[in-house]
Amino acid sequence: MTSSFEFHTYPARLSDAERDKALSVLRDGVAMGRLSHDTFVRRMELALAARRSDELAALTADLPRENRFARMLFGSVEAVSGFTVRLRRAWQAERLPKLLLPHPGNGHPLRIGRDPANGLRLNHETVSRVHAELRRQGGLWVLRDLGSTNGTTVNGRRVIGAAVVREGDQVGFGRMAFRLAID
Repeated sequence: MTSSFEFHTYPARLSDAERDKALSVLRDGVAMGRLSHDTFVRRMELALAARRSDELAALTADLPRENRFARMLFGSVEAVSGFTVRLRRAWQAERLPKLLLPHPGNGHPLRIGRDPANGLRLNHETVSRVHAELRRQGGLWVLRDLGSTNGTTVNGRRVIGAAVVREGDQVGFGRMAFRLAID
């Protein structure tokens, strides 16, 4: 008596590396203008749901594979454009007016805003009446936004609640910007 065995084989599961490679090709395709945004989004969804490598291959068949020269060219352009932005920011930072931090012995916070009762009055339309507060807490300087309309920033990032600041930081109140300094 002979018995026969049947083995059901299933295709191998996609690896994360295969899926990442396909997603990279799709990102490059949209970056080079070969895919519209809608097509890109739809193909990304299909790539994430794909179960076999032939499904991934069908999604990227009309796109060119990685071109080292193009990648090097795009990387160089990105580096040069990033350098000019960083250079412009550094140049502007040196030209900002200085905001002297209050003497640490004074236990009162420095209020900043358009209201004449503030310690630092900034008469600009983007500054709220009571915009922010600068105080010394536990040996650190803390800048707190007081619910201003146009926001308070530290080094280009918006302050949500409070942020620790130090000498040399760039602070902004609405569209007015300063560089913190110590006497």
